[in-house]
Amino acid sequence: MRLISWIIMVPVALAVIVFSVNNRGSVTIDTWPAPFSVDVPVFAVVLVSILGGMIVGAIIAWFSGGRTRSRARMNARRAKSAETEAAALREQASEAEPAQEPAQLALPGRKDASPQ
Repeated sequence: MRLISWIIMVPVALAVIVFSVNNRGSVTIDTWPAPFSVDVPVFAVVLVSILGGMIVGAIIAWFSGGRTRSRARMNARRAKSAETEAAALREQASEAEPAQEPAQLALPGRKDASPQ
């Protein structure tokens, strides 16, 4: 898994570095209701926009998975209670009946059921 992450992250990091070096030009960001403007490099605007989009997407995905996580928690609780109940029933059954030897059945053609 670590190798796969390196295989993916190294080219992405190189692409970001090359993009940043090639787009060092300045762009003016004017905040219309506010009375000021800021000069920032183009690559900063693009990278911050991509990062913001990823964060918004992650938040939306997290909220949309809420019902599934809730169902998983409920199923885990039900499984735990079923396991507890099964263990209690096994304990109760072992206390109620001591282990008996299995009955030996006579095979056809033999007079007795005991092994020779």
